[in-house]
Amino acid sequence: MKLTPFSPLFLARRIGSLLLILILLVVVGTSAAFARSDPRPLSPEAPQNAASPGYSLAEHNIGNLRLSVCNNGTFGNGWSPTGEYDYFTGERALSCEYPKDSRTTYLWAADLWIGAIVGRDTLVSTGGDGGSEFHPDERRIALRSTIDPAKPEFEGAVSEQDYIAIYYDTCRRCSGVGNDWLDHRGHRPLNIEVTQRSFAWSYAYADDFVLFDYAIRNIGQDRLRRVYMGLYVDADVHSLAQLSEGYEDDLSGFKTWLPALYLKPPCPSDSDRVNLAWTIDNDGGLEPGPFPPTPHVAAMRIVRTPADSLVVSYNWWIRNSDPRFDFGPQARATYRDLGTGGLGMPSGDRNKFHYLRNGEVDYDQPTIATIGSLDSIWLPPPPDRVAVWATGLDVRYLLSFGPFEVEPGQTLPISLAYVCGSNFHRNPDNFLNLPNNPDAWYEGVNFDSLGVNATWADWIYDNPGVDTDSDGYAGRFTVCNLGDDSSWVCDTSVDTAAEPDTVIVTCGWQYELADTVWREGDGVPDFRGASPPPAPSAYSIITPSGEQFRGLRVEPEVGRIKIRWNGVMSENTRDIFSREVDFEGYRVYIGRDDRSSSYSVAASYDLEDYNRWEFNPDLRDYQLLTRPYSLQELRCMYADSCNDTSWHPLDYTRSHPLVLRGWQGRDRVYYFTPQDFNRSVLGHLDGATTDIRKTFPSALKPPVLEPDSIRLLFPGGADTVYLTPEGFVKYYEYEYTMENLLPTVPYWINVTAFDYGSPKSGLAALETSPTLSPVVTYALQSVDQVEALGLKVFVYPNPYRVDDNYREAGFEGRLNPDMPEERTRMIHFANLPARCTIRIFSLDGDLIREIEHDVDPADPLANHDVWDMITRNSQSVVSGLYYWSVEDNSGNTQVGKLVILL
Repeated sequence: MKLTPFSPLFLARRIGSLLLILILLVVVGTSAAFARSDPRPLSPEAPQNAASPGYSLAEHNIGNLRLSVCNNGTFGNGWSPTGEYDYFTGERALSCEYPKDSRTTYLWAADLWIGAIVGRDTLVSTGGDGGSEFHPDERRIALRSTIDPAKPEFEGAVSEQDYIAIYYDTCRRCSGVGNDWLDHRGHRPLNIEVTQRSFAWSYAYADDFVLFDYAIRNIGQDRLRRVYMGLYVDADVHSLAQLSEGYEDDLSGFKTWLPALYLKPPCPSDSDRVNLAWTIDNDGGLEPGPFPPTPHVAAMRIVRTPADSLVVSYNWWIRNSDPRFDFGPQARATYRDLGTGGLGMPSGDRNKFHYLRNGEVDYDQPTIATIGSLDSIWLPPPPDRVAVWATGLDVRYLLSFGPFEVEPGQTLPISLAYVCGSNFHRNPDNFLNLPNNPDAWYEGVNFDSLGVNATWADWIYDNPGVDTDSDGYAGRFTVCNLGDDSSWVCDTSVDTAAEPDTVIVTCGWQYELADTVWREGDGVPDFRGASPPPAPSAYSIITPSGEQFRGLRVEPEVGRIKIRWNGVMSENTRDIFSREVDFEGYRVYIGRDDRSSSYSVAASYDLEDYNRWEFNPDLRDYQLLTRPYSLQELRCMYADSCNDTSWHPLDYTRSHPLVLRGWQGRDRVYYFTPQDFNRSVLGHLDGATTDIRKTFPSALKPPVLEPDSIRLLFPGGADTVYLTPEGFVKYYEYEYTMENLLPTVPYWINVTAFDYGSPKSGLAALETSPTLSPVVTYALQSVDQVEALGLKVFVYPNPYRVDDNYREAGFEGRLNPDMPEERTRMIHFANLPARCTIRIFSLDGDLIREIEHDVDPADPLANHDVWDMITRNSQSVVSGLYYWSVEDNSGNTQVGKLVILL
């Protein structure tokens, strides 16, 4: 749990009076709450009590950002009512790790604040700070995913990992609901239902943010006036190894505008409105030390609101029990006495509502030393504290906007994004510019990565140049002059529908040669982005008998693993942006654990195609404007004939280009590069350039791709020409065999699919993530082979010797580096039946541990299990000789001995 700093001297002097005041406030607050309880009925749809709240937490972990979300109006796990464990996996969920597997965190918790005027009351409902006021009914978080169309969670999915949570502010008796001690009353609900959807992707351009889409519905009987919404964020950037330390030295600020980095010359430079509230570690930990560095930045961005014109507020503060140190910027024009003696943390509904609507955009924390006593806008900070506060605090902020009006039954749609950016800090010496030279400090930090990621978050929400509602408007764009001539041209039209007729004059630059760069969408949400072809693991089939087979399969043997996959979806799915079939190839990955850094490419296959770079005389540079071309296409375009095998595109380089005089009306200059590595000759063919093979090299391409449709077309059995016994299309079956593997360690196996990107939009080739849905197996015989060959169970390592340093050698604790050594030890049981009971006994016959092994025989891990060397009493075992037994469901038992030397 996070600790708030207190002054021991202050507590020593005040402890007696504080206890008395707290007792009085609880009594007064409780009596006031009952005396002034709201008589209006609540919606029957809303939870009335805490009988069965479905609290749950789920971790977005598909991209480069691991972020936990809850169904109580918070995200991060700081205010999670269920602890740190994922509802779907049971694994520990990190609050916000960035980059993935870096062991650094960029969020403690974020809290939804919604405030409004209801009748004559000023009310604010919050998720975590000051009391839990949002609660679910019995429904848990729901999962949707676009990964596998055969799975039920595919229906209605937006991203590769959607989480849907529904919660209410109407439960006054739920656990954790606090009293508004400053306003002397209990929680008063706004009577709202919040549907929170969060979306995450694994693609390179979209894996650094999570999009949040909120639908806030008025389920009460009163109009909600002057509604404001905000996210209160306590980021706490530090290494996870620092435990409760490291959060007290953060810096925060706000960016209204950032350069539009996608506008390349000759397009005019310009900026986009981003409204980003950001937090960083003060120095990024760039100096060598015992903990991983934290050089990156995390930010909250406003993506969508129901109105174009709104008031945006950004307020930051440091919370402290001592009023002298409870500080946050306050403008002179909007100053409010918080009633706490401090200038920082707002307590009570009225104070929180003031912060939601005050319209302040606070000065950035690193600039606090520039605010003097005579500043005309801001109240001055304590001069003896600015040097400390400008170099890092346990800072938190509130990003808010409004106002809106919400009638009973009406829903308010709002979208935000939690965005991270890499390498904000670049130079450890830059920190020395604070507090006295913030301008130089800003010169030494880098917002580029954050700006690019924030732009992509906006573009996925609302695709630029896409007229989603077909009303003729596709969004805002910039016209870039690519030529020499331009003129100012005005068009006149008459709106005859207006009374009286209205003359409309539209003026703009007209260029001889121009390009249009779309910058924003049409304001209608799309929630979609460019994606790579589906990976083979995203495909599965269900046979007529009800058996299910994955598109990615493994066939392990001792020391080798054969990998098989089906590419019917990978090679025939159109990109949702370009509408082209842009499949380029496959890569086979192997890893020793599930960290992305652990995976390496074992083999690859990609189509033979080439990029054509065209010289633009106006830019005096080459541009990539089209998709890659096959060798045959290029020969037909530029060789003497389509059959001219002497012509090859790689003969034309940047220094020796292909020049076509007067071709299509003007001179053209091209050179060519391979798209990827062009390892296109499969292993069963002469001159193979890859060890990947087609499983059925002579298989014919079927007239249709759906197995059920093939069976309908060939009811007499000809479907077997096209289908495997399981039902996969033979033509798209591939295999690759990994040799010389250790039989006693697990391997993570995956096959990815990738495309060639979108040259016109500058989007690089996209590849599915190797960490997404891998197969984990050992290079040992499968369950079927064990049974067929009558193989016996064996145990390893035996003897287990602690002085062999299994952890240092990478055999234990690879996924749990923070756990003590005695909790990562493992003894392996191999050649197991799919369903059996493992028992470990002492020499005296006492039962030490019993393990129920019950795994689907189709699972590659069905033949294997581990004992963590923990007894049934949750204690570590001691050195000695032990017996083990394995009993299958038929009562057949195998026994053996095990030696442990600690």
